[in-house]
This record gives sequence, structure tokens and C-alpha cells, in this order.
Amino acid sequence: MARRRHLSRIAVMQVLFERERRPEADPAHALVLNEAELGELDRSFAEALLKGILKEYNAICKTIVEHAPDWTLDRMDPVSRCVLYLGTYEMLFAKDAPPAVIMNEAIEIAKEFGSDESGKFVNGVLNSMAKK
Repeated sequence: MARRRHLSRIAVMQVLFERERRPEADPAHALVLNEAELGELDRSFAEALLKGILKEYNAICKTIVEHAPDWTLDRMDPVSRCVLYLGTYEMLFAKDAPPAVIMNEAIEIAKEFGSDESGKFVNGVLNSMAKK
């Protein structure tokens, strides 16, 4: 189950990344394509994450900026930004995993897909949220 959820988070992050590049792309269709590439996901978990992030997008962006002093969303590495959308949503709205698990998952994904500094950056922002 943990592996399927990890893959689900990766698939959602990739959909968010694609959405930034191609806003006209259908997120649900992109999720299906990512599932075909990554393997078996926890589909209901992935769909709930994606729908929740899209629904709460403005609140998520506001929270990220509040916890990343001196950083605008545009200035952030695109992968880090998309991972933060995911982690922030899970911490504030989903609440189906402990903050430590959410942070660890986000950091791992940021390290795997982002720049050398992505993991540290995501850790700092999410850690700031967790303390509040």
C-alpha cells in the first residue's frame, strides 16, 4: 500500500507539473497516462489528491508563500513548487497521514525529480508549516 501511495503522489506531482506547462491539458487524462507509465497506483487516493489540490489551489499557494519567506511561487524550482502543492494539501486538508510521513514523502519526491537543493527547500517550507 505504501508503495502505491508513493507512486500516486509522484503521478499527481507530474500532473501538476504538466498543468503548469500546458494549462489546457485535462488533469484526469494526464493522471491516467502517468499511471500507465508508473504502474499500479492507489487510484482513489491519487484522484482525491488531484481534485483536492485543484479545489484548494489558491489557499495552498497562499500558505506556501507564507512559509517560504522571500520566495515567490514563480521564483521556486518548478518541481519543488509542485511537490509543495502536494505536501501542503496533504498537511492542511487531507490529514490522512501524519505530518512526518507527508514531509518524508515530499522530500523523497523532491530529491528524486528536482534539483540538488529541492529536498532541503521542500523540507524547510513543510517543516515551517508543521510547526504551526
